[in-house]
Amino acid sequence: MNDQADQPAEDQIAARIAEAGARAKTEADARREKEAKAQLPPEHGGPKGPEPTRFGDWERKGIAVDF
Repeated sequence: MNDQADQPAEDQIAARIAEAGARAKTEADARREKEAKAQLPPEHGGPKGPEPTRFGDWERKGIAVDF
């Protein structure tokens, strides 16, 4: 086998993977920054803990409620 002939191809592949990883990281950072800006202000008078409709906790002060 000729390992020297395979080396440039492996280096090119590694470089392409590194470039793709850098692009993906840049895109993810931009997406996270955009999402952070889009967050809404807290709700006044809303639930204190996790969102009940999302987490299935449909009670207030120990009493089950229906919307």
